[in-house]
Amino acid sequence: MHLTMLLQMAAEGAGDRIAIGSRADGITMAGLAERAQRAGTVFTERPGERVVLVDLNSEAVPIALFGAALAGKPFVPVNYRLTDEQLRDLVVRTAPATVVVGDGIAERLGSIDGIEVLERKELLALAVDPDVALAPLEMGDPDDIAVLLYTSGTTGAPKAAVLRHRNLAAYIITSVEFAGADEDEAVIVSVPPYHIAAMSSVLSSTYAGRRVVQIESFEPQVWVDTVRAQGVTHAMVVPTMLNRILDVIDADGGGLPSLRALSYGGGPMPLPVIERAMGLLPDVGFVNAYGLTETSSTISLLGPDDHREAFASDDPAVRARLGSVGRPLPGVEVSIRDADGEPVIGDERGEIWVQGEQVSGEYLGRGEGLDDGWFHTRDAGNLDEAGFLYVHGRLDDVIVRGGENLSPGEIESVLVEHPTVEAAAVVGIPDTEWGEKVIAAVVPAPGASVDEDELRDFVRAALRSTKTPERIDIRTELPFNETGKLLRRVLRDELTDKFG
Repeated sequence: MHLTMLLQMAAEGAGDRIAIGSRADGITMAGLAERAQRAGTVFTERPGERVVLVDLNSEAVPIALFGAALAGKPFVPVNYRLTDEQLRDLVVRTAPATVVVGDGIAERLGSIDGIEVLERKELLALAVDPDVALAPLEMGDPDDIAVLLYTSGTTGAPKAAVLRHRNLAAYIITSVEFAGADEDEAVIVSVPPYHIAAMSSVLSSTYAGRRVVQIESFEPQVWVDTVRAQGVTHAMVVPTMLNRILDVIDADGGGLPSLRALSYGGGPMPLPVIERAMGLLPDVGFVNAYGLTETSSTISLLGPDDHREAFASDDPAVRARLGSVGRPLPGVEVSIRDADGEPVIGDERGEIWVQGEQVSGEYLGRGEGLDDGWFHTRDAGNLDEAGFLYVHGRLDDVIVRGGENLSPGEIESVLVEHPTVEAAAVVGIPDTEWGEKVIAAVVPAPGASVDEDELRDFVRAALRSTKTPERIDIRTELPFNETGKLLRRVLRDELTDKFG
């Protein structure tokens, strides 16, 4: 299936529903389709092989995404938070292309061969101009590239993950019920457009018939105020966002009365944070969604019932499922493999491999990325007896101390259980005797004072001496990128300089 088909089905089956914006003056599904059709004509007539977006969240995101699909061109949302040099270098790599830009971006880019700039306000004006022809809602080739998403590029040049129409459509069709949303439902989108969660939110909400409320970028008070004012029923956040949201509603006591479902992902959720969330928001159904850009978003879910059962259980094995990412979605198969690519025995840890129609595993210019249909995620994990998947961080993040592999996530989970710790990250830094030594960075809980020796004893009692941090760095914050992902390599470099 092609993304154009999703838009056509929404326009014909739920055309009167609001797609983007407020109930009072938002854009309907039929209106979104018309705007996208005109954008498709604009992109077809403009030069270039791709449609690039460098902008904040706005109605231009779904219009440009579907417009690019109608024009038969890949959609490429780019990180506007890059430095001017990095941004320019990345846009150069997309040429020849039409680049839709927000305020101030054109000046940052300057003149680039093969790049034609189109201001957001100009695109939005053309999208409602009756003199611009409507591109036909015809399905293109499902094997064409729908979206290119660049990796964060913390080491080396960013890679462009390739998501084809059939990958994205397969994810939507198998995980979302067509027009299944109630007419009063609304989802808030605050993750940036260049994140896979933003792309999946546009597509899944359109297909489900759910209204999308956008905020340009995340700020916890703005997020809470918007949810309350707009009657938002659904939301997706990353763990660092959730804790800051909880601080706001805990302080003002106003709760989130309209919110029914909150999904989270993009990084490990500390157990104390999700327990706090379930206590403060008892009527909200929580969903832990695990996925990757290369898998078209979610591949495994821990649903609301799973959360409630684990939260209420005295059985340690059931309670532990709050730290899992649930079970694989229909149409997705997950396997845990050892270093030789062979399936592990029982609940042993290994690398998470995944296959399914939604899985791409492909990077532009690097050929096929699948191994006999399977994608190597480079995430460490295990499956328990009931089929619940646990993720233990990136394989590259494993600490090798004296020939023993140590999981940073395991140590971090213990640290954040201590009442004086709000957040923690663990890395290995070079050591002449042991190869690597375990170093932790912690952020104290509000009003708390962290005692390093007490924390070390706490970890030692829960785990063992080899997993106890040799040093603990007390910090005001940890380095995260704008989507809430821990910049572990940045932290490792900083701690190596301090303790190496």
